[in-house]
Amino acid sequence: MSTVLSAYPGELAGLATACCWTASYLLFTTAVRLAGPKWLNRWRLTVAVVLLLMVHWIVYRTPLPFGADLGRWGWLTLSGVIGFSISDAFLFRALLHLGAHRTSLVTALIPVTSAILAWGIFGERLTGAQMLSAGVTVAGIALVISARPAGEEPGARRHIVIGVLFALGTVATQSLRYILSKQALGGEFPALSANVVQILAATLAVWLAAFVGGRWKKDLDVFRNRKAALSMMGGAVAGPFAGVTLSMMALANAKIGIASTLMALPPVLLLAFSVLVRKEKVSPRAVAGTLLAIGGVACLFLF
Repeated sequence: MSTVLSAYPGELAGLATACCWTASYLLFTTAVRLAGPKWLNRWRLTVAVVLLLMVHWIVYRTPLPFGADLGRWGWLTLSGVIGFSISDAFLFRALLHLGAHRTSLVTALIPVTSAILAWGIFGERLTGAQMLSAGVTVAGIALVISARPAGEEPGARRHIVIGVLFALGTVATQSLRYILSKQALGGEFPALSANVVQILAATLAVWLAAFVGGRWKKDLDVFRNRKAALSMMGGAVAGPFAGVTLSMMALANAKIGIASTLMALPPVLLLAFSVLVRKEKVSPRAVAGTLLAIGGVACLFLF
């Protein structure tokens, strides 16, 4: 076991990242249905930022990168507010309407959209194979989303359309976060430091909005729902804390194509969870579309 860990640290970290993000999708879906998206967004960011500040203090002997210049802080603050407070507000609405599997599948478009934005803004080259891969990803997602399951309830299509729009909002804002983050991540600036600043900025933003709107007064009442509170805390640990930390380890120790492909596996893992644990019937169309979408993401990075 130790030989495998030392030989493939990045690959194993990438696989662990996918598992963490799969768990966070499931836990956040439970929490958002019990307590609502706004409460979930505020408190999972709060839990995540406390954990990240502690880890940053342990690693760098300071809770925040106070030595960073104001320009870097500005880019990270902007990207954090867009990528964590606004983007995840869209994400939790999508989970409410689409569920974990379909939402995770639509968000597989994030690397595709990011690559297109990087081409338009930074002039990064996109090969013919990469453009074809992007098309394959879109086709796979469309195949799953357009499927009409047997016994579909009246009005279900409306929920799916609304959910897809929210998920696409997540894709757009998350891709923008990646582009803005690139402005701040030069000169060997630690990714952990960037992440803690982004999540701190997002946390302050959502709480400021809550105080201005007077919504914070009802938050403590939600904690009486033990299942919602535990799901939120579990998702915060699995996603913004463990998932992001492991993703940085994966990118640092494995080729970006392999790491990114492994980290794009949550839709496949969620499909397996539905079949093996929940004993749900999954259509061949859903399986084919999921594999097609993930295959497109893999080819985008590997070719």
